[in-house]
Amino acid sequence: MFDCYSAGTVVVDKINPDAVRLLKQIHNIDMEETQFSKLITDLPPIDILITMGCNVECPAIPHTYHEDWGLEDPSGKCDEEFLKTIYKIERNILQLKRTVQNNNL
Repeated sequence: MFDCYSAGTVVVDKINPDAVRLLKQIHNIDMEETQFSKLITDLPPIDILITMGCNVECPAIPHTYHEDWGLEDPSGKCDEEFLKTIYKIERNILQLKRTVQNNNL
């Protein structure tokens, strides 16, 4: 079982509306109801750290396993670019799940 958290290096007023809209449309996930902007320092202790890439420098975060998924930030781009990113994240999550299930961390 995963307890997942999302956080950034700066607090924003709202989550990207394109991400909110597309995740609701594709997966019926209402991020406006379940997510809010928070800082990395607000996270509880973590075991698995996933960084997205996006050319953002992150502070050191204690962890036991790390992957950087090297994603481009789709902000300001068309829906097709957002969808590519969403599907890459989905594939990476499924691969991470297999890695954890096979005790390959």
